[in-house]
Amino acid sequence: MNVWNQAVVDFVKGLNCLKRSGENVNIITKLKKSEPEPVGATLTVEHLTKAIKNSIDKQGMPEEEARAMAQHVMNFFGYSERIIDNVLEPEDRDAFYMLEDAGILMTEREETTLYDGREWRIHYWMFRKERIQELITGRKSPDGGVQGSDNVYDEIPDDIWNRE
Repeated sequence: MNVWNQAVVDFVKGLNCLKRSGENVNIITKLKKSEPEPVGATLTVEHLTKAIKNSIDKQGMPEEEARAMAQHVMNFFGYSERIIDNVLEPEDRDAFYMLEDAGILMTEREETTLYDGREWRIHYWMFRKERIQELITGRKSPDGGVQGSDNVYDEIPDDIWNRE
């Protein structure tokens, strides 16, 4: 039996074990379907949607708006780890700056010297996968504060703003 055939047999054996266990499990990641899938090497629209939704505020952004923004951003990146800033229109750049403020995106700058001696700067946008994972799972930051959408105003009752 060649290596390819053995890999298929092993895969089917694993699939059968998961079926017999009766749990609803993702056969690729072997995680229960109720558990959030880690961001890992591939960032999906679902990951980004949840991170955007959780980064806005306690109430969150509506699911359809977060998904539309996630799809729009992912269309720029495709399968790349970073994109060049020059491809963005001003409206898109504004959305990227908002996601940078939420900690979902970050910028990087590369400087090079042209043949005539001038300096040239290239700006890139990249995902902060660790931060996205924090927003998805709701973990706390290293400094002890809660990452994400916690806000000092969330603990104040609504009627405090009424004038009498």
